[in-house]
Amino acid sequence: MSPTKTGHDSTLTFRLACWVMGLIAFIQILTAGVALAVRLENAREVRVEEKIVTKIVTVAAKAEPPREVGPVVALPPPPPMPAEVPLPPARPLDAPPIADAKVEQLVLECREARVAEDMGRAIIKLEEARSIDPQEPNTLYELGLVYETMAAYDTTLAEKAAEAYQGVFELGTTKAGALYPLAAGKLRDGIARPVDMRGKLALGRVRIFKDDTFQEGERVVLTVPVSAAPGSEPKADDFFVKVEFFDKTRNNDPQPAGPNCITNYEWVSGAIDWLGGEEILRVTYILPPPEPGQEHLFGHPNYYGQIVELVYKNELLDSQAWPRHLAARSQVEPQQGYDPLFLESDFDPNLGVLPPLQHELELPPMPNELELPPR
Repeated sequence: MSPTKTGHDSTLTFRLACWVMGLIAFIQILTAGVALAVRLENAREVRVEEKIVTKIVTVAAKAEPPREVGPVVALPPPPPMPAEVPLPPARPLDAPPIADAKVEQLVLECREARVAEDMGRAIIKLEEARSIDPQEPNTLYELGLVYETMAAYDTTLAEKAAEAYQGVFELGTTKAGALYPLAAGKLRDGIARPVDMRGKLALGRVRIFKDDTFQEGERVVLTVPVSAAPGSEPKADDFFVKVEFFDKTRNNDPQPAGPNCITNYEWVSGAIDWLGGEEILRVTYILPPPEPGQEHLFGHPNYYGQIVELVYKNELLDSQAWPRHLAARSQVEPQQGYDPLFLESDFDPNLGVLPPLQHELELPPMPNELELPPR
């Protein structure tokens, strides 16, 4: 191929390429113009936006006809609410168990000896128990009880009793349990000695009633007042009244009542509560008739008199005797100027001892009119 023809082909190709590129450029310009025209057309459109606005409008209510009002009924007020919710009751303390079996046996044996008033044996048992466990609360409390009982005869032992109770108190409720408040009460009230009750616990005037209507022998009823000073009222287990009756025949001196005689004790007020500072004891003495053979040999015995003794924790505090010469058989000095009151035959000893009514008041007979027992 000649060079002239080759150059002609290259020129033609170049021209075609230029035309193609120009056509493409024209199309792009046309597309851009159309897009711009569309955008301008959209910008000219008016847009409408709707918004909801809340507005409060007051409308007058329609008047209603008045209602008929019924009768007013008073309702009971509601029950008042409790100011405070009560707490559950506290759990009571239990007696502390004894861990060691040997110590438990010794403490039980000590209690038996203490009740039997064998204090020497009780002390030996407690000392052996303390050698095993010195901090056992049951042992310490029993030791305090033993020393407190012995303090009636030896006042120096009251300090040892207080030391034993102090040992229980120092253990607290965790170890001592129910023994803790008992020991605290002993320490608070002190170790009471029977001698301290002299002048605070005494016998009143004894009244004697001879029941002449009794057919099965002889029946005598005593009314024995026991007075206690304020603040010194003893418990029922701490004191008792003992009455020793005496009989006499025509040929013998007064002798203590025989085994066939019956003596009954009864507190008129029931429980010992020291209401009014006094308690009344009724003592009934029945002397049965003698057997025929004995009456022929020894005669017919009759009631002669009695000795009334007031005992507090094994200590004799007061004594009254009638006739008075029987006081020589008592351990304490009798009350000076003591005369019992002999009740009339119409007195009913089974009735309660209550203040009489105004129309029932009668003056007691003078001492020279009292009925004296036969001598």
